[in-house]
Amino acid sequence: MKRVKLAIPSRSLTLAVGLAIGCSGIGAMVPAPTTVPVRFTQTLDAAKAKAGDVVTAQTLQAVILPSGSSLVRGSLVIGHVVEVHPYVEDRTPYGKPSPSVLAIHFDRAVDKGVSIPLSVYIRAFADKAASDKASSPAYGFDDNVGTILLVGGDHYAPGSRVGLSPDQDTVLSIRKDGVYARLISNDYVHGDVALHCDETSTQQPVGIFSANACGYFGYSAIYLETNGRTDGGTFRLNSNHDTVKIYAGSTALLETL
Repeated sequence: MKRVKLAIPSRSLTLAVGLAIGCSGIGAMVPAPTTVPVRFTQTLDAAKAKAGDVVTAQTLQAVILPSGSSLVRGSLVIGHVVEVHPYVEDRTPYGKPSPSVLAIHFDRAVDKGVSIPLSVYIRAFADKAASDKASSPAYGFDDNVGTILLVGGDHYAPGSRVGLSPDQDTVLSIRKDGVYARLISNDYVHGDVALHCDETSTQQPVGIFSANACGYFGYSAIYLETNGRTDGGTFRLNSNHDTVKIYAGSTALLETL
C-alpha cells in the first residue's frame, strides 16, 4: 500500500483557516459515537501560546458520518487554547516548581465551506515522534514488505485488508480510504490520573491509532491530566518537569460526546 502524504503550503493553510473561521454555512452536529483522527498543523508551545489562540488540525482519513455524508481527508478541525502555563522552576530551598499546562478545546470541523459543530473529547494523543513512527512501515531483516505498527500496538502489513492486535486477534479493517476498527474499552493511568475509553459497537475511523488506544503516547515528561470526556471536551496536557509543547505532526483520536 502506497502511503500518500498530505502537503499543503503554509500560506494556503493560513488562507484556508481564515476562510473556515468566516464561513457561513452550518451543518448538523456530528453524532456520538464518531471518531475523528487528526494531525495537528501547527506547533503549540505553552511558553508562547495564549488563551484564545486558534488551534487547527486536519483529518487523517475520511470520516463517514451517519447521514451518509463524510468529512474528506484533510478537512480542517478547529479549536482554541483554553488555558496555558509554562513550566517555572523554583530554585529556592524546598521550592515547588509550577507545572506546565496546555488545555485545548475543539469545537468544529469544516468541509466544503460548511462549518460542522463538534463536541469531542480526546480519546488518544500521540506526540510527533510516536505519530511519525506509526505513519510508515518498519522493516526487519530480509523484509521487503514491512509492518505498520500503530499507536497502541496493533499492526498490519501494507497491502493487507486486516490488522492484528499484539495478541494476533483481527481488530482492524484496512480499506482504500483508511483504517477502521470497533474500538475496545481501555483505561489510561498515570499517577493519580485514571481516564476511561469506552468500546464501540460499530467500526470507526482510527487513522494511525490502535483499536484500544487510550490516553497519551510519547514524551514521558508529559501526561494527559483530563481528556475532556467528563468536562465538556476540554483536554489538558500537563508536565511537572518541562514546558508542554505539541509539535506540528502530532496526532489525536477525537471521539464525539
